[in-house]
Amino acid sequence: MPRRSRIPRTPRSHWLLLGLVLLVLCSLLGLDVLLNRAGTAATPSGSRQFVPESAFAGGSVIDPREPVVRHPRTRHLALTFVDGPDPQWTPEVLDVLARHQVHATFFVTGAQAAENPALIRRILDAGHEIGNRTLTRTDLRQAGDLRVQLELQATDLVLAGAAGITTNLVQPPYTTTGSLDYEAWKAFLRIGNHGRQVVLADLDSQDWRQPDAAAVLANSTPRDDRGAVLLMRDTAGPGTVEALDRLLPDLQRTGWQVDSVGGTFQLSGTVNQAQIVDRIAGTMLVAAIQVSRWLADSLRALLWMATGLAALRAVVMLLIVPIHVRRSRRWEPPWQISQRVGVIVPAYNEEAGIANTVRSILASDHPVEVIVIDDGSTDRTVEVVQQLQERFPRIRLIRQENAGKSAALNTGLAAANSELVVMVDGDTVLEPDAVGRMVAHFTNPDIGAVSGNVKVGNRRSLLGRWQHIEYVIGFNLDRRVYDVLHCTPTVPGALGAFRRSAILDIGGVSDDTLAEDTDLTMALERDGWRVVYEEHAISWTEAPATYGQLWKQRYRWCYGTLQAIWKHRRAVIERGPAGRLGRRGLPYLLVFQVLLQVIAPVVDVTACFALFTEDAGNVALTWLGFLALQAVPGVIAFRLDGESLRPLLVLPLQQIVYRQLMYLIVVQSVITALAGARLPWQKLERRGRIVPLARR
Repeated sequence: MPRRSRIPRTPRSHWLLLGLVLLVLCSLLGLDVLLNRAGTAATPSGSRQFVPESAFAGGSVIDPREPVVRHPRTRHLALTFVDGPDPQWTPEVLDVLARHQVHATFFVTGAQAAENPALIRRILDAGHEIGNRTLTRTDLRQAGDLRVQLELQATDLVLAGAAGITTNLVQPPYTTTGSLDYEAWKAFLRIGNHGRQVVLADLDSQDWRQPDAAAVLANSTPRDDRGAVLLMRDTAGPGTVEALDRLLPDLQRTGWQVDSVGGTFQLSGTVNQAQIVDRIAGTMLVAAIQVSRWLADSLRALLWMATGLAALRAVVMLLIVPIHVRRSRRWEPPWQISQRVGVIVPAYNEEAGIANTVRSILASDHPVEVIVIDDGSTDRTVEVVQQLQERFPRIRLIRQENAGKSAALNTGLAAANSELVVMVDGDTVLEPDAVGRMVAHFTNPDIGAVSGNVKVGNRRSLLGRWQHIEYVIGFNLDRRVYDVLHCTPTVPGALGAFRRSAILDIGGVSDDTLAEDTDLTMALERDGWRVVYEEHAISWTEAPATYGQLWKQRYRWCYGTLQAIWKHRRAVIERGPAGRLGRRGLPYLLVFQVLLQVIAPVVDVTACFALFTEDAGNVALTWLGFLALQAVPGVIAFRLDGESLRPLLVLPLQQIVYRQLMYLIVVQSVITALAGARLPWQKLERRGRIVPLARR
């Protein structure tokens, strides 16, 4: 009985896990948007129809269930603070109140209370009163009964979780006796339906718009001896604290009694102990709100980080790429290499494109021998190559059982008769001068491999144009940077030239990773060889034509790259070319091609949710700046490669849609790596639709 493999398969449950994580993240971000969205006040209608006249006679407590309107006694001031608690200014307000031995009512929003539960407990411990300012400081005149109920009950749950209490006092946002109208009165009736009493202020300090203490003091001082309800904000700043410190002794000297709403109106039962069920639910709600705030702040930090990385990458490009351009223009080989070069073509089910690949190699300006390694193809690949052999004797066909690309390349290396070899994928079309331009670099004995310039040949569809942008910006432009820094991590499998002896000295092409080209390149550099980039050695490859095929290819690439980075991690502490790879190439690869690719979609997610908050303007500008910084390397890369800038018109859409796909691929790759799974080789379906630019 055959022994079963113990290599774990690709985990399938990670999609469920990822879906749950995304659902939780979106729910928390949605909660943060709800709690921090930009609120606006409705314009009072001015209609007093059905509103009791007594409600306009000064500061009052209204019980909409009766309805009953109570006013404070002469020279009695009910001191209220709204929209807190604030971690910076509420403690200073409490200190002033304690110094003057005055109690007040703090009408807190549920969102602020959840973020500062310790302040709620401190307010209560100091003998002050807690009131309900709704969960999100929304204008209840615009809310229906369900919204009113949710706003009030959610705040009660927060207070239950934070301090184990509930309150039946409500101070509706944006409403005072001066702005009272019929719409507000209907909102009061809804509040009364839930067993609450409404507190209206007739003195508004206006401290949110007039931070000067003198102006706040003037607005807060009663103009006659009638009792009043004063509205101040413990979130406004130092002007409020200073004005309060001057107001209280002035009132006390003139015989005014300053107290909380309950004390001023002689109300009982304004604050009650919460039920155990409400405390548990409230604790969970407080935790959810705190986590949502932390998550939103973290994502905004990632937004700035991603923008910073994009800016850093743009700066690196602007500084280093011109150096590469100048060097490449001045570089000339000291002599011309004329020896025949073996071009190795590993092929597995490449029927659609193998003929074009072989013909393009045979058309090379440099003398070549084509070695096709058929890796157990099940289509007509062998038949197509054999037909070409009848016309071109320089083609050698070697057949083997299916063993993978690494094994096919090693077979080709063993069969090659030349020291210099070029490796080409079976779906790649070479320009006539590509082989010669790469081989010329081997006049330098320190060079072990040369990377070619791979371009997308099927770029007419939107998906093809997106990949075209990625190849020009994300691959070829980066290779210029790597070349200057002497730390190229990958010679692409689609087009690369090598010293055969150098590969054999490191044991051939390894099958330890799925990114055999990256693994091979890093191994050569760790063995002391230099790797360079030849921008004028151009080949055309067939990019995946469907999203499914793209997913398979990039999943393998990403997972294989992570494998190669881990395999060669000791290069960080080594010297020479290995050290340059470890301390320059690997960090650059991780930061700009892994980390930036992971956090870049956070920019879109954060921007999307933040557009509904008060910080919408800043986030939108940052997001647009991020896109602009992404476009800078794009323009540079396309100009240097001699490409039309027209495809960059779809760059914003690529940033929104295409990058999300890459993000999911990275997540899946990381999860697969952590699970210790091994991926099979993801064979792509070829259609043979490469159209080189020179032939269009």
